[in-house]
Amino acid sequence: MGDAATPVSLGTYGVWLRETVVTEPIARGLEEHGYGAVWLGGANGEALDGARIALAATSTLAVATGIVNIWTSDARATAASYHRLEELAPGRFLLGIGAGHREANGPQAIKPYQAMNDYLDVLDREGVPADRRVLAALGPRMLRLSAERTAGAHPYLVNPDYTRSARSILGDRPLLAPEHKIALVTDREEGLRRAREGLDIYLRRGMQNYLNNFRRLGFDDTDFEDGGSERLLDAMVAQGSPEVIATEVRRHVDAGADHVPLHPIHDDADVVDVMGRIAVALRLR
Repeated sequence: MGDAATPVSLGTYGVWLRETVVTEPIARGLEEHGYGAVWLGGANGEALDGARIALAATSTLAVATGIVNIWTSDARATAASYHRLEELAPGRFLLGIGAGHREANGPQAIKPYQAMNDYLDVLDREGVPADRRVLAALGPRMLRLSAERTAGAHPYLVNPDYTRSARSILGDRPLLAPEHKIALVTDREEGLRRAREGLDIYLRRGMQNYLNNFRRLGFDDTDFEDGGSERLLDAMVAQGSPEVIATEVRRHVDAGADHVPLHPIHDDADVVDVMGRIAVALRLR
């Protein structure tokens, strides 16, 4: 599959965190637990401070953005940030970019496909290699673009059924790195509570790119009511023991994923401990 699509060594499993959460101890802790990469959500492409912190604190951990929003981060400034990080830690940074949500980015986001091509054109001119960038892709058109102009795709808020479909669209070569949310719990109700917390903003604000993708996966509008149906929550958030979570996220690999960033729905202070327990179940060490 597409694990050779980029020279950045991601490993099979990574961790997805908000950029503002990442500290030197968290980055070192994830590296020590055996994760191959940390993905930084909501990254500011013009600075990429979280990526700089994580790269400087570690020696083998790859750092990727999941994602830099093309509407809020200037393409030339983002390219300059890429080159600074490449100088700091050669071969360990992967630039993930995406068009975000029309609901959050306003009328300018009405033509995300053209805007993405324009942004990639600038990255080309500024010397950011195609194999050092990925797209946040959900729909078939953006998936195909990710295969044509980048190393591959980093789909967000998806399940193994989606991964199987995405691989069939991408073909064998491109990288496929689907994010999957997790909640390490011992109680079913607590698992559902955390799952609703993880999906809340997307359902409450009616973000159509995600709702449309859910529909493609066989869900309907009744699944989006009252914080999400149990079948939607179970599909999008792996809940339970480390072993249960490990079994669920391995399904992505079986479905064609090259790398799976796990997104813990937990307090920031608990991240390293939670991910350490799951690393044992995944046999990362």
